[in-house]
Amino acid sequence: MPKKTSTHFDMISIGDTSLDTFLKIHNASLLCSLDKESCWFCLNYADKIPVDEIHFTPGGNACNNAVGSSRLGLKTGLYTIIGDDDSGRRIFEIIKKEGVHQAYIKVQKGGKTNYSTVLMYKTDRTILVYHNHRTYQLPQLAKTRWVYLTSMGKGFERIHVQLIRYLNKNGTKLAFNPGTHQLLAGEKSFESLLGVCGALILNKEEALTVLGTNADKNIKNMLRGLHHFGPEVVVVTDGAKGAFGFDGKSFYRMLPMPAHVVERTGAGDAFSTGLLAALCHDLPLQKALMWGAANAASVIEHIGPQAGLLTKKQMEKRCRGHEKRCKKL
Repeated sequence: MPKKTSTHFDMISIGDTSLDTFLKIHNASLLCSLDKESCWFCLNYADKIPVDEIHFTPGGNACNNAVGSSRLGLKTGLYTIIGDDDSGRRIFEIIKKEGVHQAYIKVQKGGKTNYSTVLMYKTDRTILVYHNHRTYQLPQLAKTRWVYLTSMGKGFERIHVQLIRYLNKNGTKLAFNPGTHQLLAGEKSFESLLGVCGALILNKEEALTVLGTNADKNIKNMLRGLHHFGPEVVVVTDGAKGAFGFDGKSFYRMLPMPAHVVERTGAGDAFSTGLLAALCHDLPLQKALMWGAANAASVIEHIGPQAGLLTKKQMEKRCRGHEKRCKKL
C-alpha cells in the first residue's frame, strides 16, 4: 500500500463517464484504400444484423481510471456527472461495487447519461458516441495525493481554473491525459495545467498535436519538448512500438507485454492507470511503465475497458519475468 499520509484519498479521477454497450458481430465487411491508410466498416443497409455477444459496462477515461486505481489498492474518488436515468443508476451501482467513493458523482436532474455503442468486428471496433451537455463545477474535494484529469466536454476550462487553485492549496500532484475537446482547444487552453503537472500522458498523435505538426518526431526530442512545458514526468505511448518515458534525467522505452488480443477498448486508460498507481505506490518510472504495459495487455484480452483491469497481486504476477522489456534509451 502507498505510504500513509494525512491525505484522505490516494487518487481522485475527474472526467466524463458513459455507459458502453459492446456488440460483437461477424456479418460485416471492410473496404480499405489501396495503401490501407483508411478503411470503412460496412453493414448491409436496411438489413437486420445478427449480434453474437452483448456486454454492458461503465466507460469513459476517468471512470476506467477510478475503477482500475481502486483495484490496485488506492483509495479512490471520482468526480463525474451522470444523468438521472437508468444508465446513470447502473453506472453508480457498478462503481460502488468496485470500491470507488461516490461522494463526488453528480446527478444532472432531467439529463441523460453519456452513452456509447461499440461495434466489435474481428479485433477492432467502431464506436458510436452520444455526449450530453454538462455544466462543470469542481466540488469541494478532500485532500488527495494525486488527481487524474482526463476527457471532458465543452466547458472544461472552468474546471482547469478551479483545479489549479485546489492543487496549489493542497500540494496535490496532477496527472493529465487530455481528451478530444481539450486537445482541439489547443495547448494554450491547458498551458497553465502543464506547469503544475506531475505526469503528462499522451499517445504519439496527441503529443504531436500539443507540440505542433512541424515538431521533431524523434521520440527523445518529443519527450524533451513536452517536458519543457513543465510536467515532472512525460509518457508517450506508440501502439506496437511500446511506450516512452522521460523524468527530466533518463529516457525509457517499455515494449508491449505479450497478450492474446480480444478487443482493444480501454487499453490507453489501463496503461495510464497502471502507470499512475505505481507512482502512487512510490515506485520508479521504469517500474511504473511496466505496470502500465501489464494493465493494458490484460485489458485487451477481455471485452470492454474494465473487465481486465488488474489487482495489485495480479499486477505483480503479470510483471514477473518481464523486467528486460523496459530499458533506458
